[in-house]
Amino acid sequence: MFRNALEPWHLLIVGLVIIVLFGSKKLPDTARSLGKSLRILKSETKAMKESDGSGTPL
Repeated sequence: MFRNALEPWHLLIVGLVIIVLFGSKKLPDTARSLGKSLRILKSETKAMKESDGSGTPL
């Protein structure tokens, strides 16, 4: 049933739907803000791993 669930033309259709829903002008801003959010998340998780637990708990 799900053997051919993700073929290249499925990805093309999903991409077109995203472009239609969000508009081509908002996509770069959305991608930029998503990238910033991921960078912040990565730096915070790295800081949590490096800490010895001597800081105040959340």
